[in-house]
Amino acid sequence: MVTLLTGLCCALAMAPKWALPKILAAQDASTESLGQAPADDPRLAAVRRTMEPFGPIESIRVPGGDTTESLVVGHPGHRAELEVLARELPGATAAITELWGPDWAQSALVVIAATPSEFAALVRVGAEMPTEVAAASVADPFVRGNEPTGQRVVFSPDAGRRLSADGLGTLLRHELTHIAARAETADGAPQWMLEGFAEYAAHRGRGHRFAEIAPTVNAALRTGTLPEDLPPDTAFTGGSAVASYEQAWSASTFVAEKYDEHRLVELYRRLAAQRQDAASEDRVLREVLGIGRADFVADWRGWLSAQAV
Repeated sequence: MVTLLTGLCCALAMAPKWALPKILAAQDASTESLGQAPADDPRLAAVRRTMEPFGPIESIRVPGGDTTESLVVGHPGHRAELEVLARELPGATAAITELWGPDWAQSALVVIAATPSEFAALVRVGAEMPTEVAAASVADPFVRGNEPTGQRVVFSPDAGRRLSADGLGTLLRHELTHIAARAETADGAPQWMLEGFAEYAAHRGRGHRFAEIAPTVNAALRTGTLPEDLPPDTAFTGGSAVASYEQAWSASTFVAEKYDEHRLVELYRRLAAQRQDAASEDRVLREVLGIGRADFVADWRGWLSAQAV
């Protein structure tokens, strides 16, 4: 599901309690208060050719810190979602910067697709995206040194119908985390770290409880079933994807709670720097956390067993 070689990262649309209600029409926000992007904005040029065949385009300019500015783009039928995401962007950007650090653009192009075909075109895949994917981030190849270009977050056409405003905001943070970390993330890095960290950043400080974030894992824990190991890369697609994302989130949350967020970020930077195997993961874990892989998994499983509710 995540093909970093082509710069694509996806987020599943799972439906825990915090995400279930449908979003309502946005309130206390308007194009005028948020700022309409000019038609010649160069960021619009990156998506205009793809989007125009699917109907008229609306855009909202979202001022950020200092001179940064984000842009939310979609079609008139998704006006409520556009305004929700525009209001979520400043807080999401600030939260990710607080966790990851300031060494990223601290702005984003966020797009809502009108149809599955447009969704696939915006993330540059050859076929329609799997129906469980609610959002994806994509970047052009590295053309300016080590800095990816053309980065954007794309939401599926039904994301707003399937998720609450809180759910949309959580998905936005997940994908913005991938964008923030893109320049330090290599193809083939372990998905349990990449997706776990993005999920940790997505839920951080949003008041979601363990059983709400990881209902599949929680249900297994209540029967006494623990994962035997960290989820392999192949488990992040198909029927095992939901449990794998939850397990990956729990591994990052475990690191943040037992150690601290600084070491969680350092662990990400080290593990994401290159393709890993069990031996190299063991080495990095020892260097960052002072514990080998086998003991790390055992401690994580012990922490998990105490979380069931």
